[in-house]
Amino acid sequence: MKAAAFDYIRPETLGAAITLLSKHGPDAKLIAGGQSLLPALNLRLSAPGLLIDIGRLAELRDITLADRTLHIGAGCTHAHVMNHPIVQRHAPLIARALTEVAHPAIRARGTFGGSLANADPAAELPACALALDAVMHAQGPEGPRRIPAAHFFTSLFETALAPDEVLTGVDIPIQGDTQWGFAELARRTGDYAMVGLAAVARPGTIRLGWFSVGQTAILAHRAAAILTEGGPLEAACTALADDLPAHDDPQASAAMRLHLARVLLRRVVGAWGER
Repeated sequence: MKAAAFDYIRPETLGAAITLLSKHGPDAKLIAGGQSLLPALNLRLSAPGLLIDIGRLAELRDITLADRTLHIGAGCTHAHVMNHPIVQRHAPLIARALTEVAHPAIRARGTFGGSLANADPAAELPACALALDAVMHAQGPEGPRRIPAAHFFTSLFETALAPDEVLTGVDIPIQGDTQWGFAELARRTGDYAMVGLAAVARPGTIRLGWFSVGQTAILAHRAAAILTEGGPLEAACTALADDLPAHDDPQASAAMRLHLARVLLRRVVGAWGER
């Protein structure tokens, strides 16, 4: 099957892209790497009248560190983020998670912001953003807006972005005394995970970001509170039954997914004790 006919524009600036979005409304779609959008177009799951290509906007492709905040531009490819020395040093959770994203060809084209804005509940980056307490930067006709990751992912493939807003980048707070862990279980390398965990432990708080467990990536608040208070790991594993929604699909039953989630939590927290 081929995509339905559409018009294509490559604006020279972010402002021009926002103007086009505002003018064409729901009939327009942004494209950067296109690794999620193009298959949807070819399967006729999406049929916009206009594609607005923001993949070459230099203003969306910066990676900087200032005032204990790591900024990653939305237009950076997965491969660029994964291999960037600043990310590897200050946000190793992101670098590690990106090694599990599909395959090298997709990581070379897919974009950091595209994955977050797509809000696939089986993707790694939304869970990482939750675990790291990231802040999303959006830009629209009314100006810039900051959206905490905890309020960004609203439903299946839906975010808090307005239809005429562009995700421009992500801020990640950096602390020196931080432990992190990442694990996922998939049937084959490169497949979407049946369940996955991105975990961050900072002084006084632990955040457990889960993916492939429901309509969105989610934080396991009860399990994290038990671990933060120094409670036993097995109690935290038990609490996952309340934190994670029941979720049957062709990959796994809800009971199997809960069992696998507990396996991953034991692995990640157990590794912290070995460091």
